[in-house]
Amino acid sequence: MTYLRTDDPSSQRPKISPGRLREIQEEAERLQWLLASLLVLPGVLDNEVGKAFAQFLGTVLERSRDATDITLAYGRWFRALMTTGQSWGDYLLDRLVTVDAVLAPVLKGKTIEQLPKATIAAIEHDLRAFQQLWQFEPALACQWAQELAGGAIELVAWSGPSADSEMELDSLDASDPPDVSDQLDKPDHKPDQLAAPDPDQLDKPDQSDASDQSNESDQSDVSDQSAVTEPETKPNPKAALRAQLRNLDDWATATPALVRYLAEADRGQFSESRAFRWRSGQLVPVTHPDPIDLPDLAGYDGPKAQLIQNTEFLLAGHRALNVLLYGARGTGKSSLVKALLSAYGDRGLRLVEVAKQELDHLPEIVDLLRSAPQKFILFVDDLSFEEDDEAFKALKVCLEGGITERPKNVVVYATSNRRHLVREYFADRPRPSDADEVQSWDTVQEKLSFADRFGLTLTFEAADQDTYLEIVNHLADLANLGIDRAELRFRALQWATRHNGRSGRTARQFIDFLSAEQALAAKAAPSTEASEASETPEA
Repeated sequence: MTYLRTDDPSSQRPKISPGRLREIQEEAERLQWLLASLLVLPGVLDNEVGKAFAQFLGTVLERSRDATDITLAYGRWFRALMTTGQSWGDYLLDRLVTVDAVLAPVLKGKTIEQLPKATIAAIEHDLRAFQQLWQFEPALACQWAQELAGGAIELVAWSGPSADSEMELDSLDASDPPDVSDQLDKPDHKPDQLAAPDPDQLDKPDQSDASDQSNESDQSDVSDQSAVTEPETKPNPKAALRAQLRNLDDWATATPALVRYLAEADRGQFSESRAFRWRSGQLVPVTHPDPIDLPDLAGYDGPKAQLIQNTEFLLAGHRALNVLLYGARGTGKSSLVKALLSAYGDRGLRLVEVAKQELDHLPEIVDLLRSAPQKFILFVDDLSFEEDDEAFKALKVCLEGGITERPKNVVVYATSNRRHLVREYFADRPRPSDADEVQSWDTVQEKLSFADRFGLTLTFEAADQDTYLEIVNHLADLANLGIDRAELRFRALQWATRHNGRSGRTARQFIDFLSAEQALAAKAAPSTEASEASETPEA
């Protein structure tokens, strides 16, 4: 929605006055300082929207910037906000009431009276900083970009949903919503340092006439009455906190409410997401976890039942066993672990995938999860080690043998194609003629003992023909494939011979191929019939 003004050559662009440039840069510098001054809540803006905003401010302050630089920087921030579907202020509120990974462990299970004074002061400081960032208008950023570009382009200001509608939703969801009927706009909405943009040039979605305010007031009264007459509606603490912040003159006064909210054990990233990856020293939510379900998996009923039983122990608060799922490739070991999340996610089960190269962070991960109320499976896929692999020692200590108590809410489920996880060579076995190591058999035993630290080892043998066909028939039924069993059997065996052999993975790939084949054939059938009908001569 941006376009060049071809009637305004670059040589004739009006230059911004030094006074106006200084005014804009002073405000940008103030906002940049607010971002840099965050003490305990910097993670709230550690995302694309926050990074794009910081880059835009930095570009405003650059001496060597040109029209292209400032336009690109503004465009990045615009696109980031557009992706969220929220206004700048609503996005900040939503992020603020999402539990921060740094602050949440500090506040867990504590009241504000139990916190150090420095922590309380830091939270109050950050809330005041966020209030000033919240008051900033994207329309003003749009005006800056246009002025600094010398009028070379006309830009669009991001607005998002109106603040009125967001406030109404928060009031409806909150258990004790504040009265917002007479305060539809943000308090102190515009910074004192700069004048508001010309309303004739920039879109102002937050403005409304008196009749609209009256209607909103009536709707707010109705929502308040419905909240009283329908006590069975479950209150939304997040919406209540957002509604409270919208109507406070000083956000620092909301520190006790924020502490209470963040200290609630059932809130935070583990309630927002069920699957995570450990990456670069932090837990990253998996937006689209594999949706596989336990009923989708056929065969291997014995190992499946044992793994489910052990997971039930974990969910019941008992000391469950670490599990090694060992066996041939493509037998569904990883799929079985991932299916547990679909089956037990609503009971508090969470899955954390840890890559082999991140295993040295296991103690750190376990400490982070120890105090959470949910139950966690640390999922390590395709596990095996070389002789001098440092990750081998890290996992060995985490499983058994460390001085730190193993928490009851965390277990390790690892899959491997190797029964002995540390590679062993014939040359490693001691011979009497060798004098390299006196107690050489001890070294061999150390390697073999690693797999023993998994309390439960489940074996997945290579699928025979009957097991393979059982899986194929089961998946075909789930996919509702209308195909004769004899033909299905023939094609399944042919597929296994020509591809990766008999396994659950091969069966899944075959059914996926067959489903796509039938779908394309069904789509092509009407056009073929229409073509044949047109070629049939009339009687």
